[in-house]
Amino acid sequence: MIAALSDHLRLVKFSHSIFALPFALASAWVAAGGPPSARLGALVVVCAVAARTAAMGFNRLVDRHIDAKNPRTIGRELPSGKLTPAQVGALVLMSCAVFVIAAIALNPLAGQLSPVVLAVLLGYSFAKRFTWAVHLWLGLSLALAPLGAWVAVRGNLEGDLLAPLALAGAVLTWVAGFDLIYACQDAAFDRGQGLHSIPARFGVSRALSLSSLLHVATALLLVAFGWSAGLGIAFALALLVTGSLLVWQHRLVRPDDLSRVDMAFFSLNGWIGLLLFVGVAVDLALGSGIQGVH
Repeated sequence: MIAALSDHLRLVKFSHSIFALPFALASAWVAAGGPPSARLGALVVVCAVAARTAAMGFNRLVDRHIDAKNPRTIGRELPSGKLTPAQVGALVLMSCAVFVIAAIALNPLAGQLSPVVLAVLLGYSFAKRFTWAVHLWLGLSLALAPLGAWVAVRGNLEGDLLAPLALAGAVLTWVAGFDLIYACQDAAFDRGQGLHSIPARFGVSRALSLSSLLHVATALLLVAFGWSAGLGIAFALALLVTGSLLVWQHRLVRPDDLSRVDMAFFSLNGWIGLLLFVGVAVDLALGSGIQGVH
């Protein structure tokens, strides 16, 4: 029982929920002008985790035959036989159901938009089969987290939306940028399998350069978010540390040396969302921020 649960958690990389969840919480905090109610906050967390679990499980299911051919991924739970397609399919369906039910419980608009969100998230799994812009699709998938959290709190998409749109744009460019770095490991394999990615199409060197440009855009969009949300010194400090981490991860990888990709991808990026959320929460506790809706 415990072993099966562990396999399911590894399958969807449950620990990597820290990538999108802090941005959803930051958006919810700003939209509410402080901590949202316990019920609302819990539903936002459930939606974020369930949506991500559905997307990751579906991706592993769709890619299981490709993963079985790649030396880097052959040990994953489906190719190795630790889990069956039926088990993973059940996990995906259950996660989709939990997401939709939680979204409906939030408010009517969240419930109405939940199928659209799932279409984007699940559609990502097929993107590498027809477009090298797959990294931007992944970025969009995670960028829906702060937008969804805003809808969860406000119940509408009216008024000044610069703050949630800037944060969503920052997440999109941040995720696309670090996914470009990660995808460089599989450039040769992807070309051999007829799969699409920017490293496979344009080369590792150009992919890393584009990743740097995307992360410059991330920093600018985070500045726009902080300004539009009326945040203060705590967020500014978190943004400075975030900028340093972004620079650091680009210094870890080179076209001729991708040995430290995992450190750049997992270790450094895992801190960014947490730092920024703490900055948002502290500033709102100190009285900064736009007027929210409780």
